[in-house]
Amino acid sequence: MTNEQEAIRLRELSWHKSSYSGPDGGNCVEVAHRAGAVHVRDSKVQRGSVLSVPSAQWARFVGLAGRPA
Repeated sequence: MTNEQEAIRLRELSWHKSSYSGPDGGNCVEVAHRAGAVHVRDSKVQRGSVLSVPSAQWARFVGLAGRPA
């Protein structure tokens, strides 16, 4: 698969914006899930770079991020 084909596949995913995003933009991220991986992008640059993380590692990150320090 070429980079362009992968970019098209990523754009076709169902992206979800962070519930912490305000109505005025700002520092917002969007995530999408595809079998085996979670993808993260800047909501203001939707055709920009995408960080792809294996689902198990994403679940671990979210679990750790939600714990009090």
